[in-house]
Parts: sequence; C-alpha cells; structure tokens
Amino acid sequence: MNLTQYEQDMLNGKYGEFKKAALKKVVEYGIALGAEELCEVTKATLYFGAHPYLETTNGKNYDEVFSKMYLCSDETIKMGEFAEGCFCQTCVAPCDHYQYEPLHLTKELFDKNREYLDITKEAGVSIVGSCTPYFGGWIPLKGEHFVTTESSNVLMCNSVFGACGNSDGIEAAAWSAVCGRTPKWGNHILENRKANVVYNIECKLDTATEWDVVGYTVGRMLPPHAIPALVGDFKRPTIIKLKQCFASMATTSGAEMCHIVDVTPEAPTLEIALGGKEPEKVFTITQEDYNKSLRMLCDEGEAEINIIALGCPHYTLEEVRDVANYIKGKKIKEGIDFFVWTDYSIKEMAVQNGYVDIIKEAGGDVMTSGCPLVMGKKNFEHAIGFVSDGAKQAHYIRSDLQTGVPVYYGDMYTCIDAGINGKWGGK
Repeated sequence: MNLTQYEQDMLNGKYGEFKKAALKKVVEYGIALGAEELCEVTKATLYFGAHPYLETTNGKNYDEVFSKMYLCSDETIKMGEFAEGCFCQTCVAPCDHYQYEPLHLTKELFDKNREYLDITKEAGVSIVGSCTPYFGGWIPLKGEHFVTTESSNVLMCNSVFGACGNSDGIEAAAWSAVCGRTPKWGNHILENRKANVVYNIECKLDTATEWDVVGYTVGRMLPPHAIPALVGDFKRPTIIKLKQCFASMATTSGAEMCHIVDVTPEAPTLEIALGGKEPEKVFTITQEDYNKSLRMLCDEGEAEINIIALGCPHYTLEEVRDVANYIKGKKIKEGIDFFVWTDYSIKEMAVQNGYVDIIKEAGGDVMTSGCPLVMGKKNFEHAIGFVSDGAKQAHYIRSDLQTGVPVYYGDMYTCIDAGINGKWGGK
C-alpha cells in the first residue's frame, strides 16, 4: 500500500500508540480489500456508549474495553485524541441521556453509558446520539470522505449529498476516526458509484410510510453488491421520505447507494446513473410486492399492545410537531409506553415550541439518543405487543431481538390511534 510520509510516520508511532494502533488496522483492512492507498476522512459518526455487547470483554476499565472491542487488541492501549481534521460525533446509545426508569433500564447501565460517552467526549467525540446526523448539521458534501456506523446514513450521504463512504462497520469506523484515514476503495472511487440494476416502481408511492415499504421491498430483491436506480411516475420525495426509504433498504440489503432518477445528484437521467451501460437486471415493484412486504412487517389481527415507538429513523422537528398536533387533547391509554425518538437538538427545539409538553400531557414522552432496538431485550421484559412506524425497527425487533412479542407496523397516525385505544386494530 502506498502511504504518505505523514501516514508512515503515524504507523511508526510518531503520533502515539493510539493512532498507530488505529492506522495499523486501517492498513490491514485496506490490504485485504485490495486498496492501493488511503483517503482522508473528515466526518465520522461512531457507535459509542455502554452497548450491551461490550460486556463480553469483562473489561476493568474503558481503555481495556475500547482496546479489545474497537481496536481489536488484547493489549490495553490508553485512549488518546481522535483525528484533528475529522469531526466525530456519537451515533445511537443504549439509553436516553437523561432518564432510564421509563425505559425499564437500570441505573447501572445509565451511569456506565454516561461514563463511556464522557470519556470519548474528552478525546474529541461530541455527544449527539443520532441516527440521522444530517438533521443536526453533520453533512459531508460532494466528494467528501466519511465513515458512519448507521447504515441508512451511508445511503443518505452517498445518494443525496454526493459524499463518499462505505458500510465499513463499527470497528473500522472507529479506526478511521482515530487516525483520519480510510482505505480508498468502493464508494470512495467515482467509477464504482454507478447504478447497475433498475427498479421500475409501479405501486403507489407518495407518503413516508409508502417510501419506507418500497425501500424494504427494493432491499429484499436487491442482488449482493448491487447499486439500484429507481424510476417511476412518483412525486419528488422529501428528505423525510428518503430517510425512511434508505433505513428500510439498508435493513433488507447491503445497499450503500441508491440513485433516484431526476432526484439524486448523480442521476439526472437514467443513462447517466448507469454510466452509459445497460443494467444487469431490471425489476418491477408491483402493488402485490408492496403488500407482501407489509405482511412481513406487521403481524395479523387485533391485539393489545403496550409499547409504541415512533421515530425510526429519528424524527425531525416537523414529525415531532405532527405527533403533537394529532395527539393534542387526547390521551394515551394507561399502562402503555408511548415514546417519540429523536436527538438532543431536535428535542430542545420541540421543547421551545411546546410540542414535548403536548405529548407529555397526552401520556407520552420524547426520548433521545437511542431506540428500543438498540436498548435490547431488557426493554421488552414487560412487553405484550410492540408498535412502530419504522420498518427497520419492526423488522429487527422481530428478527434480531427475538422477543416473541407480536410486532405491528403502520403509519404515525395509526400507531398513535393504537396508543389511544390500547389495541392494534382496536377501536
């Protein structure tokens, strides 16, 4: 691999053991991928905090935990500063930053999460707790190289912003954030960003929920390593609709980029999106395909429920406002956990506009930093039925957590009605 003098000096330990260890892993990763050189990373979102899987280390302190689980080293390496030229912030955490009891979590987890986040904050990683960092100003521009631990963010940044990044994973993102470098391969190379499959969208496609389900459908049909281009007679989507589409697409596939003809910047026409080549495959998404995805996401029948999670991915201020406007003057049935999920900045703006008070008055609350999925099974020990307006959340609660709890999926308003009625499909 060709390294610059600065990179070679770092690998030799000139800038400390922390950066040396991180760059060593980046170089090994790059060699395995066949990368010939590295590129500079200027933005990173990182999966930090006291996530339950870190407990497997039985580490005595966070340096030991970080070394084993992020730097992949049995030797404990003292944490140093993250890369000066890379703005780093946290992705989602396993607990709200301010409260834990409403989420049925322990004070031990809450305190440890704060401790871990405070340590990485001192090392240069801002505490943000967001899976939609672009709504808080984290926006890599065209040609800028980024790393992120949020799969939907990979799609958003590559597809909409024209920035360059891959789904490298938790550890590789941490290495890059520490040393400021990532292997130059995949989406970091212009010619690799062309679409090679086409999806003709023939089903109804307008609302955020419809974009969510279509993204889920595209993903479950997508061949490995393919880059889709979407075409059809649908209205131009908003960024809210795209965040839903990309979150669900990344749930059922390994998609890292998606062209939408006449919407995304690298797809002014289908021909340009395809790089002048013929597509390897053409798909058609029918209403039947859409309905099949709905059946995969939502259990059948009417049933009692007691957990409702809105905001997967995290809500915008506009969406929090819509919840407040709809729920104003109504009441969530007693015994139901009704939570709207977002990040700190959006919640603070919602507080200033009175939206949080309205939601609390109705019997719900606005939470930050994470979501039920990230918090794990502990959050579901009391559950009898789970409701979400996010296809990603509905899918993973069923497939990954395997709680055995019925899972129901629908739009924001259907979910709110379920909270008021105490039943999915009930009146």
